[in-house]
Amino acid sequence: MRKIGFIGLGLMGRPMALNLLKAGYPLTVYDRNEHKVAALVEAGAQGAKTPREVAEAAEVIVTMLPNSPHVREVVFGENGLYPALRPGQYFVDMSSISPLAAKEIAERLQEKGVEALDAPVSGGVEKAQAGTLAVMVGGSEQAFAAVKDVLGAMAGSIVLVGPAGAGQMCKLVNQMIVAVNIAVIAEALTLGKKAGVDPERIFQAIRGGLAGSQCLEDKAPRMFSGNFAPGFRINLHAKDLANVLETSRELNVAVPLTAQVMEMLQVLLGDGLGDRDHGGLALFYEKLNSLSLKQES
Repeated sequence: MRKIGFIGLGLMGRPMALNLLKAGYPLTVYDRNEHKVAALVEAGAQGAKTPREVAEAAEVIVTMLPNSPHVREVVFGENGLYPALRPGQYFVDMSSISPLAAKEIAERLQEKGVEALDAPVSGGVEKAQAGTLAVMVGGSEQAFAAVKDVLGAMAGSIVLVGPAGAGQMCKLVNQMIVAVNIAVIAEALTLGKKAGVDPERIFQAIRGGLAGSQCLEDKAPRMFSGNFAPGFRINLHAKDLANVLETSRELNVAVPLTAQVMEMLQVLLGDGLGDRDHGGLALFYEKLNSLSLKQES
C-alpha cells in the first residue's frame, strides 16, 4: 500500500489518521504537539519532527489544519513540505480554507509536478471517528481517482465537485446551510419554550416532517441536555463564515442570513465560548431571551 503522510492531529485529524492506520496504510504523522504525535506512534504510525520529514517519507500527504495561514505555513514555511516535494506525489488538503488559497497552493505545487486536491469534510468528530465523513473534492479527475481509496478509509461519501478550489467552495456552502439551520432551530425552540410548550415535545413532533434534518437530530438533543462538548467548535465555524463573507465580497453576492449568524457567533466568542460545539448557538438565544432550553432531568 502507498505510504501516507498526515499533518494535523487535532479533534478531527486524530481519528482520521487512526482510520488510515486501521485500513493498513503505512502512516507518518506530524503535529506541533509532540504528545499527539506520540499517541499515534503508539497506535502504529511513524512520527516526524517536521512537515519536510513527512514529504520525504510519503507518497500521498494529507493535511487537516485550522485555516489558510496554517496550511501555507506547513507547505511553504521553514522546514515545510515544499522543498522535499517530488513529481508524482499527491497533496490532499482536508482543512477548511478559502477557495482562493486552495487554488494558489494547487498552482504552486503543480510547478513541482505534485497534484493537489482540496478535500474539506463535513460530519464532525463522530463521523471522523466512524470513518463516515462527507468529503467534497476540488482538483483533477486523475488525481481524484488516484487518491479515492485513501479518502475512502476516512469517508462514507466522496464527491469530486470540480477543479481546484471547488471543494472549498462547496464546504463554504455547506457551512452556510449548517450555520443558518442551527440558528433557526435554536430560535424556533426558544419561541416554543417562551410560549410554554415543551421544546423536547416540539422536537419529537416535527422531526419526522419537512422540518426534520440531520442538524435537528444532532443539535436539538444537545440543547436539551446543555452538553456543548465540541463536535465542531464555535470558533472554527466562525472562521468558516469569515471565509464565506470574504468570498461573497469578492463575488459581490449578498448573504444576509449568513452575516446575521456570524454576528451571533461573534457574541459567543466575546463571551469566551469559542471552544463549545456550534450547537451552542442556542446559548445566544438563551441569553437574549433570559431562558434555558436545558430540560430538567
